[in-house]
Amino acid sequence: MDPIHDKILADPRFRELVSRRNRFSFTLAVIVLAVYAGFVSVAVFNPALFASSFAGQSAWAWGLIAGFCIQGFAFVMTGIYTRRANGEFDRLAQDAIRGGKAA
Repeated sequence: MDPIHDKILADPRFRELVSRRNRFSFTLAVIVLAVYAGFVSVAVFNPALFASSFAGQSAWAWGLIAGFCIQGFAFVMTGIYTRRANGEFDRLAQDAIRGGKAA
């Protein structure tokens, strides 16, 4: 392996980056999994709830509303990760790279 790569991998800032990123990714994955598992659980164990009308005689069922909400939730979660990745994680990566080149 290239010596600069070894220096970057040994840098404590790089280790901090990997640790923070992994912890954050795992947390978001657990949240997303819980939301999807909840949706599937309701669909399996109480399908009548998703089949019931949203507003009286409306053609909109609760299942359709829940599906749209899950899509919005996924979009928001992606935005949260992207914002943090492009901010904090990119700064930590650049610090680790600069430290590896300077050492």
